[in-house]
Amino acid sequence: MEIINAQQFNEYMKEDAVLVDFFATWCGPCKMLSPVLESVASTLEGKVKIVKVDVDQSPELAQQYGVMAVPTMILFKKGQQVTAFSGYMPEAQLVAGIEKAL
Repeated sequence: MEIINAQQFNEYMKEDAVLVDFFATWCGPCKMLSPVLESVASTLEGKVKIVKVDVDQSPELAQQYGVMAVPTMILFKKGQQVTAFSGYMPEAQLVAGIEKAL
C-alpha cells in the first residue's frame, strides 16, 4: 500500500473512491491494522483504492481532516468525505462499512 504526501493526496482525490488510512509508525493499533487493510484492498479491488498518510510526515493533512487519533480511516468519493472509521477494526466490519458508504 502506497504512503502518500499532500501533493499525491490531491491526485488521489480525483479517483472515484479512496480510503485514506491516517497512521503513525509508532502506533501499535496502526501496525495491527496494516494486514487488515491489505486484505480489504484485495477484497474491494476495483471498487476502492487504499492509501496511507503518515501523520508525522504530513501533519497538515491530518489537521485539515480533523484527525485527532490514529488509526483513522476516511473514505472519499470523488474528493468528498463520505465516512470515517477510527481505531482498529476487523476486516468484515471495515468492508461492510465501506460498501455501505459506496
